[in-house]
Amino acid sequence: MKFDAIDQLSVNAVRMLSCESIERAHSGHPGLPLGAAPMAYVLWRNHLHINPKDPQWFNRDRFVLSSGHGSAMLYSLLHLAGFQLSIDDLKQFRQFHSHTPGHPELGVVSGVDATTGPLGQGLGMAVGMAMAEAHLGSRYNRGPTKVVNHHTFVLCGDGDLMEGISHEAASLAGHLKLNKLIVLYDSNAVSLDGPTHLSFTDDVCGRFESYGWHYERVEDGNDLEAIDAAIIEAKTQTAEPTIIEIKTVIGFGAPNQGTNKVHGAPLGATGIVELRKRLNWNFPEFTVPQGIYDRFQGTVAQRGTFAEEQWLHRVEALAIRQPTLAQQLKQSLDHQLPENWQDVLPKYQVGTSAASRDTSHSAIQALAHKIPFLWGGSADLASSNKTNMDDEDLFTAVNRSGRNIAFGVREFAEGAALNGIMLHGGSRIFGGTFLVFSDYMRAAIRLAALQKLPVIYIFTHDSIAVGEDGPTHEPIEHLMSLRAMSNVSVIRPADANETVEAWKAALQSTDHPTVLILSRQKLAVLKNTVQLAQDGVHRGGYVLSPQNGTVPHGILIATGSEVQLAMNAQQVLSHEGYDVSVVSMPSFDRFNRQSRTYRESVLPVRVRRRISIEMGTTLGWERFVGLDGVSLGIDTFGASGAAGDLIPAYGFKVEHVVASYRKLAKEIPPDDFDWGRNKKII
Repeated sequence: MKFDAIDQLSVNAVRMLSCESIERAHSGHPGLPLGAAPMAYVLWRNHLHINPKDPQWFNRDRFVLSSGHGSAMLYSLLHLAGFQLSIDDLKQFRQFHSHTPGHPELGVVSGVDATTGPLGQGLGMAVGMAMAEAHLGSRYNRGPTKVVNHHTFVLCGDGDLMEGISHEAASLAGHLKLNKLIVLYDSNAVSLDGPTHLSFTDDVCGRFESYGWHYERVEDGNDLEAIDAAIIEAKTQTAEPTIIEIKTVIGFGAPNQGTNKVHGAPLGATGIVELRKRLNWNFPEFTVPQGIYDRFQGTVAQRGTFAEEQWLHRVEALAIRQPTLAQQLKQSLDHQLPENWQDVLPKYQVGTSAASRDTSHSAIQALAHKIPFLWGGSADLASSNKTNMDDEDLFTAVNRSGRNIAFGVREFAEGAALNGIMLHGGSRIFGGTFLVFSDYMRAAIRLAALQKLPVIYIFTHDSIAVGEDGPTHEPIEHLMSLRAMSNVSVIRPADANETVEAWKAALQSTDHPTVLILSRQKLAVLKNTVQLAQDGVHRGGYVLSPQNGTVPHGILIATGSEVQLAMNAQQVLSHEGYDVSVVSMPSFDRFNRQSRTYRESVLPVRVRRRISIEMGTTLGWERFVGLDGVSLGIDTFGASGAAGDLIPAYGFKVEHVVASYRKLAKEIPPDDFDWGRNKKII
């Protein structure tokens, strides 16, 4: 189509609002908004189906600014399109508690579909969004009644395509033939340190075509008609995702255009003056002619409003023709689980044993039948993680309804895709790998936590009990490092009953991800968990085996497989006259959120003789054992050998726990405090 003078003025409005916001903040990145404004404008003007009056409308197109440092441009677009973002908000760019943070943040302002900034992750999340659209479309679209039918658009830059995740994510997207995924590549050949040829000389066309993508190129990033034609062509693709390489000039119109000097610093007063001249922008600061607002409102808003109205009619038709499907869709979008979903999960009796990965697998089977919108997969480890749904197919390019996802050996892309699936809505999602490989996924877990996404991670092979695979596969610091991450719930269950309760807790979460740390080795069902685990796991820690007297002489605190060791040691210590309690502590974060009264009931302050037992780093256990306590753990790497040899060799045997407690009992003499009278005994 033909673009007119108002369109060009609108492009420059996006540029100027962005640069004025950055100038007011004395901080920001003008390079991308100046160079990429034309492609963003064409996308929003002619193609993007979004509704500023209902930003969370489910069947909207998704737009992910993977190059999140260009946030000023996104905020300018949102303002012009009629979202709840005012000129005053633009003036508060990058200020504390503003609606326009330095990088796009989910939930801070409507219209932001993903938190971005760490380069490459936006592309990875967009792949997950496109996967979700394809999967849900196969489930809920019936004949002409298509209630899930939209595109996912990404704007990325050279830096995004340098990051390793871009390779993983693009490879997966091409393999899955996600044809409704369209990437606009802002190709300006400049990164923060200088020209990209210093470190990046990829044949982008050859690279993406080898992944199975459709590739297009626009030589002039200011050519609105050419950009529009490329997007139109991309939307016709039926078997391939598309990347459109659009050659731009970073910082177009600024004094230092085309160089890294304009990447991440305000233009300055003289730079703004020069930019105004080059763009022929003669309006006061933060002033937009009404004709530009009219153009945006007459295209973006009207198109989105009409599209949503049509979608609502299709939803009504689905409710008439397929009421069960319609109800499932509504439940999934409202973050509601089916009634009595927990009833399908069993309780386990003493005398049985199973690896917690196997108990998790059984739970997944039961939950899969009860929760139709639950799906997930693993990083080429489903047979080891036990994440597969036995009665379900694989999600593939030809079978979108499959509920098992083969992510391949791509943990980082897997983590980002899980986030994208959750961001898209309509699913509960899980993904697995070995605990030691959670490091590959860590940055995506952090973004899940930042975005308050209830993703479920299944990390198995939780300790040196991995055995013969050796130190490269034996996690040591990983468990504690995950616990250190804000807004992540980490649960390491001790037996089958705790594992079931961990799954319940994970599915009940709505505003944080949950990490399930599961064993390869068998775990015996422990005495009392059938009665106590339900409340205990949800509280994070509980007295599993109490002392005989009123107050314990000491406390043994353990997680996972080591809880059994603690209980065995308790029996020996009891015979020696030490009346200790055993506390199972599956989740630090959950326990720390309990009331002081509850925490005191589990770990009485007066009891100083405490030992923690966990096959991992001891750093962090001082919170629970105190300055006087002892942490039995592993502060070196593991070794290769049979688990039966390694575990006792690293001190995880009854004799070592008992000896450690005896020593602690000698070091901490009997109390000289009369707790009943609350005074020193003289």
